[in-house]
Amino acid sequence: MHGKPDDGVIAGDLTCLTPATEAHLPLLARWFADPEFVRNWGGQALTREEVAAKYTGRRRPEVESFLILAQTIPVGYVQYAPDGPRQGGIDMVLLPQAQGRGLGPDAACALVRHLQTVLGWTRVTVDPEASNTHAIRAWAKAGFHPVSPQGSQLLMECLPAPGTSKADAHDESLPPEA
Repeated sequence: MHGKPDDGVIAGDLTCLTPATEAHLPLLARWFADPEFVRNWGGQALTREEVAAKYTGRRRPEVESFLILAQTIPVGYVQYAPDGPRQGGIDMVLLPQAQGRGLGPDAACALVRHLQTVLGWTRVTVDPEASNTHAIRAWAKAGFHPVSPQGSQLLMECLPAPGTSKADAHDESLPPEA
């Protein structure tokens, strides 16, 4: 159950990522107003207007925004943005009660698989707070490796397996690309 069907959903084993829309604004505004939720996401609660502008899909295609669902329950938010040819970064935040259950690594693996096999990215990066050991371990479980400190953050990257081309890694559950 991997891939990205026509509805834009990216499926993992434990999670699925569904594109964030204006319909998700009440939920996202509540989450991003919660100091515990944003503790490692800038540390400041956001206004409803900030959330609407940044996290409901208004920045597409520069930034693609998704809700993370475990079964049908929203448990977090993830986004990706290209920052060069065939590369870019991911940002993710989970509800505190969703952490430590393998949901973050599963969502990250599903998104990385999509970025590498469908979009052809050769480098995916994340930059968790260097002091956030839980996040660093979760990213490592998803295949990310430390590259270098970046101020208070740790730059980590995920590269395709050596010898894997886009064609080799292509998810067979997806329709052929045009």
